Amino acid sequence: MSTNRVVVTGYGVTSPIGNTPEEFWNSLHDGKIGIKPITKFDASDIPVFNAGEIQDFPFDKYFVKKDTNRMDTYSLYAIYAAMEALENSGLNMEEVNRDRVGVIVSSGIGGLQELEDQIIRMYERGMKRIKPMFIPKALSNMGAGNIALKIGAQGVCKSVTTACASANDAIGEAFREIKFGFHDVVLAGGAEASITKIGIGGFNALTALSTTEDPERSSIPFDKDRNGFVMGEGAGVLVIESLEHAQKRGANILAEIVGYGSNCDAYHMTTPTPDGSGAAKAIKLAINEAGIKPEDVDYVNAHGTSTPANEKGESAAIVSVLGKDVPVSSTKSFTGHLLGAAGAVEAIATIEAIRHSFVPKTAGTKELSDYIEANVVYGEGKEADIEYAISNTFGFGGHNAVLAFKRWEG
Repeated sequence: MSTNRVVVTGYGVTSPIGNTPEEFWNSLHDGKIGIKPITKFDASDIPVFNAGEIQDFPFDKYFVKKDTNRMDTYSLYAIYAAMEALENSGLNMEEVNRDRVGVIVSSGIGGLQELEDQIIRMYERGMKRIKPMFIPKALSNMGAGNIALKIGAQGVCKSVTTACASANDAIGEAFREIKFGFHDVVLAGGAEASITKIGIGGFNALTALSTTEDPERSSIPFDKDRNGFVMGEGAGVLVIESLEHAQKRGANILAEIVGYGSNCDAYHMTTPTPDGSGAAKAIKLAINEAGIKPEDVDYVNAHGTSTPANEKGESAAIVSVLGKDVPVSSTKSFTGHLLGAAGAVEAIATIEAIRHSFVPKTAGTKELSDYIEANVVYGEGKEADIEYAISNTFGFGGHNAVLAFKRWEG
């Protein structure tokens, strides 16, 4: 069976460190973190101080005020990133076969603010006072649905919900749709807006969030003093095409997607396998599909959540498959953890690292735990010749999803 090569021709992002790919990359390159004290609500009754909130979201570029009555914030983020990706790619929806253009954009939780607001409204004012748009705003598939509606994409449209692996799985599904010839173009990624009372409160109850007051030292992946993750928000969407389709329209190709690995630990609801064996299998699946050897991987964008349980296993997984020399860093040290959007934003970071031949540092990290054997880059970023890179995401439920990217050389 013949297959298509799959390339990335554009992306859009809104994140705590930038609302354009250029601003996002410059922040990573220059070490500018986006983690600050929580401002979206009063969090004074819990020991959680910081979050990766989006600053100056350019709402007016694509939306009007009434859109907030029809869509939750996560959907607005998703549409913004998709429209930016479309513009970045130069794809004209009037010139494509819309039946072969799909949307696979995920969310780990969906409209969490809307859920919180309407449950409070029901409790205080009764069931008849629930707002009519509650369900369409809250559903986790509506980011994808609203993007398709906005751009007129009539191919596959779905949301893959695998907790913090959601966006990588969305991109992986899009990769396969194009690789095996079902679509020409898929907009893929993830969006999340979970910096709410119930979001922060829920993860705090699980003792998963950092209790460090200093924003510079709250998201510090692989550091010996890390004590939990920092919640982030935002969206990333990639325009993914068959090489033939991209070349036919003269697209600017940013990178090639060459592999995808997805599996399950089947170990615990929230804790990954301590030895990292599940993650290691996913990494192997991705590089096997890419047709490369472990030593060919030049950079790993780690899941790196700043939680001890995750990173002990992830370090072990990286070392067991790829060895101790490959450079590793975590974008979450800049943005916090974007849950279901993390993989998409980190895929963009990975591609930009390839394109700029530069490994961003793991910000805030000063001293690694004794058992971290992976080659974590911290202190400062470094120049590196990157031909192949992988991006890891792992989620509650034991979900593992790994993407493999290749530098585009024409």
